[in-house]
Amino acid sequence: QVQLVESGGGLVQAGGSLRLSCTASGRTFSSYIMGWFRQAPGKEREFVARIGWTGGSTYYADSVKGRFTISKDNAKKTVYLQMNSLKPEDTAVYYCAAGSDFWGQGTQVTVSS
Repeated sequence: QVQLVESGGGLVQAGGSLRLSCTASGRTFSSYIMGWFRQAPGKEREFVARIGWTGGSTYYADSVKGRFTISKDNAKKTVYLQMNSLKPEDTAVYYCAAGSDFWGQGTQVTVSS
């Protein structure tokens, strides 16, 4: 199976930046789409961004487009989410995903006003 571990969350002020990392171990498939989701208290988990593991195609939710950038390092089996111009509404637990079957433990991002 594939294990995913996120890191890089924390507390920042509005307008600040954070970079999240997600490192995969175990079986890895080149066809997997890697992505980030987030879940705020009392809300459903929502899509944030995705990237093809080998294709390099990226796609973003409208709410983060222009502010967040997803990237990857295949040699390190790591996916990143660079988050700039953070807003309080970005506050959530952020989860890394591989395809639809594998999820990380989540990392908390809190953006203060």
